[in-house]
Amino acid sequence: MNSDKTSGRGRLALALRLVAATAAVFVALSFSLPSSAGAASRIKDIVDFEGIRENQLVGYGLVVGLNGTGDSLSNGHFTKESLQSMLNRLGVQTTDSGLDSKNVAAVMVTANMPPFSRQGSRIDVTVSSLGDADNLLGGTLLVTPMLGADGEVYAVAQGQLAVGGFTAQGNAETVTKGVPTSGRIANGAIVEREVAFEIGDMDVVKLSLKNPDFTTARRISQAVNAFLGTTAARPSDPKTVQLHVPDNYRNNVVNLLTDIEQLRIEPDQMARVLIDEQSGTIVMGENVRISTVAIAQGSLTIRITETPQVSQPGPFAEVGTTTTVDRTDVQIDEGQDKRLTVFNEGVTLQDLVNGLNALGIGPRDLITILQAIKAAGALQAEIQVM
Repeated sequence: MNSDKTSGRGRLALALRLVAATAAVFVALSFSLPSSAGAASRIKDIVDFEGIRENQLVGYGLVVGLNGTGDSLSNGHFTKESLQSMLNRLGVQTTDSGLDSKNVAAVMVTANMPPFSRQGSRIDVTVSSLGDADNLLGGTLLVTPMLGADGEVYAVAQGQLAVGGFTAQGNAETVTKGVPTSGRIANGAIVEREVAFEIGDMDVVKLSLKNPDFTTARRISQAVNAFLGTTAARPSDPKTVQLHVPDNYRNNVVNLLTDIEQLRIEPDQMARVLIDEQSGTIVMGENVRISTVAIAQGSLTIRITETPQVSQPGPFAEVGTTTTVDRTDVQIDEGQDKRLTVFNEGVTLQDLVNGLNALGIGPRDLITILQAIKAAGALQAEIQVM
């Protein structure tokens, strides 16, 4: 009996130690796992870094090889002059009477040169018709210099166009899909000039917020300072956070930006209602609040229906003529089934939407109601009409 009791106590003690060890491991894992932030976003997704930007390029060129769907040279004077100028540079002397082709089209070529593009790298270009060409399918863009805003040539484009749209035409019907007068050339331009910008030697880096906000700018600076362990970042305005490069990141700004762009913060937003009156679209933020207000919505609708009827004399009648008799049906809806709804102070966006839906209000009427609530001073949000 004593040996059984001793062995039982040993097994109980071993079980307790295992339970304690398991609990300790679970607690350690719970502290080591990262906590999930519901609305947290990475800094790289809400800011732009100074100097890291695209540059827009534009050029004018000619597309050849079209199957009779190009510009009319008799109407497009700039196409004809461009073709003559190109042929003259190639040593071909032309006359006005000798140029009568529908296989050439004048186009505008556009592209965005990514940041830190080096000489010899390739970028995509978009080609759009400038004249009265019907289709660019099968065309080839000739050598086209791509200019920047300063007038300098930064790339040269050339290649076969890829057109997504098409046009099929018959004697009685024409079918068009997409836009056949616009196309793209993948890797169609070669970078010839680089945009000078050195990021590695910068002492101060500016973070530009995509949506300016005082609170968001402060949260970014606090997160960066907590990560670096120093007060290197400070917001200068609601759109800009200035980051002084710490000594341990001196001459290594790329590593600094790589480290801080993965930090997560929760962006703040203003209470704003966006209205697009053309399409009837309404977008409301979660911070929109309504003070106590009563809303009633009803409209007078008059519907008039004309149903003409034909009146004719009976069979074998000696007199009478067939005539058309007007029949008019007038219906009036005064909106008597509409009810008055009261919104208490501090209702949320969900309460507002549910209440207005209960009134049977459509997007068009909702725009007018929101503007009226704002005029009454009961809408605690900014209304922005797009």
